[in-house]
Amino acid sequence: MPYVETPLTESMRDTIEKAWGRGFGGEAERLFGGEESAAYRIADVVVRVGPVWRDTAEAEWCHSIAVHAASVMPEAVAPLRTADGATVVRADGRPLSLWPYVEGEWPDADEPAVRLAGARLLARLHRALASYAPPPRPVAAFVETGLYGEAPQDVPELADPELDRWLAGFHRRNRTRHPLHGDYYTGNTLARGGELVAVLDWDEAIVGAPELEVASAALEWSDEDSGAAAQWREFVAEYHRAGGTAGPMDDVTVAQLIRHRLRREAAYFELARRRGAEHDEDDVEYYRRRVEMFFDLRPSARAS
Repeated sequence: MPYVETPLTESMRDTIEKAWGRGFGGEAERLFGGEESAAYRIADVVVRVGPVWRDTAEAEWCHSIAVHAASVMPEAVAPLRTADGATVVRADGRPLSLWPYVEGEWPDADEPAVRLAGARLLARLHRALASYAPPPRPVAAFVETGLYGEAPQDVPELADPELDRWLAGFHRRNRTRHPLHGDYYTGNTLARGGELVAVLDWDEAIVGAPELEVASAALEWSDEDSGAAAQWREFVAEYHRAGGTAGPMDDVTVAQLIRHRLRREAAYFELARRRGAEHDEDDVEYYRRRVEMFFDLRPSARAS
């Protein structure tokens, strides 16, 4: 997916200085990444500039999940509060938040040791989040559409009544719900000196079944071109060994929850295109492979 090119304007900097009560002089360095929000480092802090359509209450809710996680585990990076206790202010119509800068780089999940470390960190994160009971999310997260068995209307080409029935049944049988990061992949973590040191970007935080995030993470922390299914099993097993909150997950459970995630990715790809995103050939090819995986992972297809 293309990264946004949202500038950090002078009016944004003025708003930040007033809200957080300190100066932020010096050059702003655009940090790599960001499909919806742009991040700029200024000295020891990072300014995140969100999309105009993101609701302030939604952002504050997601930040509360990060704040709780950070109170329990040092790797969780939480936003800094303004003088009046907020974590979000708006300028030029966009939500702005301020975060401590953490030195590090994206981990390489192709390395087995890194993959297992990612599973262990997720287990600790889920244990930290399980004790927090936030109020209802002000705006439903994108990944929640279709999650409980209702047929999603925004991606008709991936209609799958069998998947819908499976998701409904899964959530009837599995009642554990607690806050989740919502987008736990390598690009939202940082490594330093061979250790995972940070979990970032909480914009997609939700309350849901932890199995959903474990399956999604198993997909994202694996090499889809090299024994992906075995790597998924390895990730899930290490997560459970580390004491994660998710229940037992067989191959069908992992595959079906991954398929839900892939269907939401497809819907997001089309939404981004309607919003004006310009996808290059690599983006389109990635999208094609993910849709192909959605069909290949059907239990009936895997059994044939």
